[in-house]
Amino acid sequence: MTRAVAAAMLMLVAVEIYAVVRLDRDDVLTVSAVMLAGALIAARFALRGEVAPASTATDADERGAALRRWVDRTETMIGWSEASRADWDGRLRPLLARQFELATGQRKARDARAFHATGQMLFGPELWQWVDPENVSRTGADEPGPGREALGEILRRLERV
Repeated sequence: MTRAVAAAMLMLVAVEIYAVVRLDRDDVLTVSAVMLAGALIAARFALRGEVAPASTATDADERGAALRRWVDRTETMIGWSEASRADWDGRLRPLLARQFELATGQRKARDARAFHATGQMLFGPELWQWVDPENVSRTGADEPGPGREALGEILRRLERV
């Protein structure tokens, strides 16, 4: 495409120089217009040839792969919620606390009291203990995690915000 446009521009300049050298100024405008129209038509056909056909199979494969990754990630998160509290504290609690900050706009670093008050209002005391980033247990390997139901309810409440 660039070659066709460059060649057309070079021809346009050459024809204009030739018309000026001949001292036939009446033909300069006509010849320039014809050459410019030819250059534009050549560029148009060159651009039409470069359009790649849309591959629907590739798009479907990409969507399928993305869906499989999402399902795998969701199953992993559910597994963490049903495992020990150490798994919950190390993997899910940071994700949920970050989503809580993003959804409510309350940053713990800015105002810790407002952060905790908003968490208590949104989740209630039973669920807030599983989202609160400061409620990490040091002996969580022996304690059970809250389970799938608690994770589902936390995610539902985050969606409502």
